[in-house]
Order: sequence, then structure tokens, then C-alpha cells
Amino acid sequence: MPAELRLTQARAPLTQQVRVLDEFGAERSITIPAERALTVFVDRRELVTLMTLGASPELLVLGYLRNQRLVDAVADVESITVDWDVHAAAVRTRRGIAHFERKTAKRVVTTGCGQGTMFGDLMSELDTLKLPAASDPAARISQSALYGLLSAVRVQESTYKSAGSVHGCALFRQHEMLTFVEDVGRHNAIDTIAGWMWLNGIEGGDKIFYTTGRLTSEMVLKSAQMGVPIVVSRSGITQMGHELATRLGLTLFGRATNRHFICYSGFDRFDAEPEPVRGA
Repeated sequence: MPAELRLTQARAPLTQQVRVLDEFGAERSITIPAERALTVFVDRRELVTLMTLGASPELLVLGYLRNQRLVDAVADVESITVDWDVHAAAVRTRRGIAHFERKTAKRVVTTGCGQGTMFGDLMSELDTLKLPAASDPAARISQSALYGLLSAVRVQESTYKSAGSVHGCALFRQHEMLTFVEDVGRHNAIDTIAGWMWLNGIEGGDKIFYTTGRLTSEMVLKSAQMGVPIVVSRSGITQMGHELATRLGLTLFGRATNRHFICYSGFDRFDAEPEPVRGA
């Protein structure tokens, strides 16, 4: 962690027990995910309220600021203080955010679970996003590496397995899982990973991003902002997500579970190793 950035470690319980009644009329106790509001203040000005699990709120806030292009570098942030007693995160920057009102005036409610919000016209910055060439060996993925990635996700211990109702995201180098994050919304999970990468100075060019959520334009854009050229999803894709990925040169895999997947775009980064057709 850079010495100049101060972060709290305000973790919160990820699950809680509730009493339920099943179809047989039996009462029992089950585990459900926690969900809590976190209102983000930047230099004492309210920015946004995020609905979150609360696993890594400081990294969530840092990644959110990065993906919204509100700060340019980690060094621009002096501290992030999260206080669950008041459900608030206080961000202190070193020099303020130039044109704060203009940058935050336009709000787009996205398809992210919990209604994600994007500020400004981030789509106008697409031409500034550069991903590594498909010829770069570190920015490719083989079919066997993809299977290894999916296997690692399958055995990962998670809140989803114990309580359901959350999205999981992970960052990989080939089939090696580097970090795994869950939250009530997939947009929060990817922002948390972005914050983790930014804090630790980790580049995205040789990484693969995995999500349990669908590949919307928001998820595709944030992956590109992180510099990650390959994205894998357990779910499907939207029309705008597909168009954006094609324009940016991202390789997208969807419906990816066990040994099944669909490659929607960026075929030139994929080294296929197809299995023989059964019965042939």
C-alpha cells in the first residue's frame, strides 16, 4: 500500500441468519447476504450512495473513483475513511477534483444490480482506451487455460455458496486466480477489483476478468478501463455490450460453465483446442 494513502479497514458481517417458512410449513433458519447503504462523500460533498455487501468498502470506493475518471492517480487521494455507524465513506483528496460539478452533473442509471450510476459521458473516452495487441502472448488465452479458470472459480469458497443472491468477480493471470470479490451488484465487485489493482500497481494487459454477471456495456467499459483484454462471464451479453467489445477489441466469453462457453468477440486472442464431437 502506498504510504501516502490512508485507508480504514471497516469490514462488516457479510451474512445474517433469518427465520423462514418453507413449502412444507416448517420453520427454519437460513443464511442470507447482508446489504447496506454506503454514501460516498468526496471532500465533504456527497457523490453517490452504493448498495454493498461491505467486504472491502475502501477498495470499492477507490475503484469507483477510478472507473468514473474522477481521480487520475492513487496519489491524488489522501485518505478513505469508512464508518459503518453512519454508513458513510469520506474521501479526502490532495488537491480536490477539478470541475467536480460538471463531471457529476450527468448521471446514467445503469443495468447494474442495485442500480449502478455512471457519471459524465464516459463513452466519449473510448478512443483513449488502448488494449494490448492480440499478437502479444500474454494477452491471449487457450481453451485449456479457460477450463482451468472455470475450475478455479467452481471450487472457490464463496458467500454465494452459503447464502446466494450475490455476484462474484475475479482477476486471473491465465488460470491463476489473483483476487476474488463478491458483492450485491456485479458493478461493485468489478470496482473493488479495480481499486485493488490500482492500489497495488497491477497492470491489466496480461490479466483475465471473470464475472458471474451479464456482460453489459458498463461491465465491458470498466474492463477496458482496467486494461484487461479478456473477459469471461457465467452469464450472457447485451447488444450494446457486444458492440462496445467489438469496437474496443475485447475478447468476450459468455455462458461459461464447466467445459461449455461461447466466444462472442475477439476470436483472434483465443487459441482453440476443440474436443472431438462425441459419436464421431
